[in-house]
Amino acid sequence: MVKSFFKWLGVGLASLCIVAILVALVRLSFYEQLENNIHLAEKKDYLKKIAQKVSVSDSKGYPNVVLILFDDMGYGDIGSFGNTSIATPNLDTIADQGIKLTNYYSPSPVCTPSRAAMLTGRYAPRAGLPNLIMPSEHLMTSIQKISGDNVRLPADEITIAETLQAVGYRTGMVGKWHLGDHSPSLPNDFGFDYFFGAHYSNDMAPFSIYRNRNIVDKHPIDQTTLTSRFTEEAVNFIEKNKDEPFFLYMPHNFPHVPLSSSGEQKGKSLGGLYGDVVEDLDNSVATVIHALKANKLDDNTLVIITSDNGPWWEGGSGGFRSRKGDTFEGGMRVPFIVWWPGTIDGRQEIDGMASGIDLFPTILDILDLPQPSDRSIDGLSIKNMLLDNGKTPHKSLYYYTDEDLFAVRTERFKYHVRRPIVHTAAWQVPFAVAMNQGPWLFDLDRDKDESYNVSEKYPEQVRRLQNLMDQRNLEMSENPRGWLH
Repeated sequence: MVKSFFKWLGVGLASLCIVAILVALVRLSFYEQLENNIHLAEKKDYLKKIAQKVSVSDSKGYPNVVLILFDDMGYGDIGSFGNTSIATPNLDTIADQGIKLTNYYSPSPVCTPSRAAMLTGRYAPRAGLPNLIMPSEHLMTSIQKISGDNVRLPADEITIAETLQAVGYRTGMVGKWHLGDHSPSLPNDFGFDYFFGAHYSNDMAPFSIYRNRNIVDKHPIDQTTLTSRFTEEAVNFIEKNKDEPFFLYMPHNFPHVPLSSSGEQKGKSLGGLYGDVVEDLDNSVATVIHALKANKLDDNTLVIITSDNGPWWEGGSGGFRSRKGDTFEGGMRVPFIVWWPGTIDGRQEIDGMASGIDLFPTILDILDLPQPSDRSIDGLSIKNMLLDNGKTPHKSLYYYTDEDLFAVRTERFKYHVRRPIVHTAAWQVPFAVAMNQGPWLFDLDRDKDESYNVSEKYPEQVRRLQNLMDQRNLEMSENPRGWLH
């Protein structure tokens, strides 16, 4: 009888496995990522209306915008933010001539959602891409499709590039996209007149280089030339479009692993190979700035330099707790430099809170362009912070991992929900253990590395921040994409 029971149980489990596999195969076969057609139409209407209202060809007063994004560069990887091992004289000079924000956050601790949020002004769950995505050929992509997750930025989202393109800016992207590898979610689909770069991180395969929609260098490529090739393309874009307003988005693949420095830089940095890579990036920034000056564009160009999240296996977090992939400060507080000669005064260090979600509304505010009215824009304009040394417009900032809200901060306090915190064992084992810890309250004014829980000392702050998170989670559950009508 016992044998019969286990035989029956085995047959039952096998049947369940077969059914699960069949269901997964059916889901995979019929998977199709769909857009919201109502808001896709709203998007088209918004872009059409601003194109009718504004044309940059009618005025010489519109500034160029250059957005340089590093991949996995930590808060402490730049000399002007405290590094003493890596030489970044060019970035340091730009920071000295412009503004440093010391409380600036990437919208996510990993690259895909961070980039989606930055380009749209919406937290990644709002923008429909809260998770890291992989190449279409990857097993993880199939798992995401079976789960019903998006594997590309939804076409109903509106990017900075699309908005500027609509009013007549020439728009170019040079570098890493990582928001989808097929239409309708490629760079040329999202407002970029010109694209040169990669669809993914440089540790993913196939890692090929594209010019617009065509492969110009097939996987595998020589990554030692990657930074110099991107720099050359960026300079060419500037020179080709110097007579009209342009938007240049330059998201580098480095210092994401695998690390590869140029032959000229190899072995020179006191920071090892990682330092060589960062010093290559520093030289790249200098070349781009030189191109702006040589074409007499520097006084009319807003340059923004930052990182998509904190450092990964190497790199400096600036003394903040943890690294990439985590919602502690080290995973999301990153360097931020703004340079705009003739418009902003140099030698400024501003400690007000800001985030990557603020770039979309800030650029629109500077250009006096309206925001779309059919969707929530989570970011706030920091124009007054940058141009008038004003205060932060934020009363709070939220820290997301995937679709989960793990923390919230005000100017002084940061509250973490109870959640698994990874703990590595002291002995050599190929795994780590996640142990539930918290909830925690940290006083960032006194404790920037989040070491001391002060929940019992400030119970009113715990209640206040818990309420903020509860309200945010309720809002997201009732209207995940933030559609307003």
